[in-house]
Amino acid sequence: GRVLELVFSYLELRELRSCALVCKLWHRVLHGDENSEVWRSLAARCLAEEALRTDILCNVPTYKGKVRAFHHAFSTNDCSRNVYIKKNGFTLHRNPIAQSTDGARTKIGFSEGRHAWEVWWEGPLGTVAVIGIATKRAAMQCQGYVALLGSDDQSWGWNLVDNNLLHNGEVNGSFPQCNNAPKYQIGERIRVILDMEDKTLAFERGYEFLGVAFRGLPKVCLYPAVSAVYGNTEVTLVYLGKPLDG
Repeated sequence: GRVLELVFSYLELRELRSCALVCKLWHRVLHGDENSEVWRSLAARCLAEEALRTDILCNVPTYKGKVRAFHHAFSTNDCSRNVYIKKNGFTLHRNPIAQSTDGARTKIGFSEGRHAWEVWWEGPLGTVAVIGIATKRAAMQCQGYVALLGSDDQSWGWNLVDNNLLHNGEVNGSFPQCNNAPKYQIGERIRVILDMEDKTLAFERGYEFLGVAFRGLPKVCLYPAVSAVYGNTEVTLVYLGKPLDG
């Protein structure tokens, strides 16, 4: 086992996936310990030192989980030209461009299973700050300051500024559904839960379940996404894996 671990620690993720299919022993060596030398060395190679050193990944306890989070982070190729992904690999920075709304999708989308990720704003929200999901066809940039996520039938969003739910260019009610719902505070981590079996999107704040925001999602590949309007604002997204409730 130790020799296999040593050999595996030199391989990249794609090669490790192939190795896991070879036999039960190899599979056990790779997936039995999520903090093994294999995952530690892979994390050291693919993750920026800042991501490992700061609290960005504090809710991702294992090295295997940290590697997976990186592969599920914002895509540098699938975002507005007015944003860039910072060196840490997880944080989007929106350049100060006038009269533009700018978004980004993650590298990987989901058409099955249950998935959770965290999103938090590290700068002013501005007038519109939307988190949610989008298909590959949803636009990631448009003119003006608008709720880009939720502006058509290809995306679903929660505007953290006015607590409105948005889809197909319409407001689908306020969220969370309670009187005097607290406004989002900068730095608060929102947990997003996508359930492709039940076709629902739900949110948590801290450890409080805020409820299901959208039901009846289509059976297509859906990507975690955000859209922002404020110059130099920054948004971080970290994939957590399966929701903790199962």
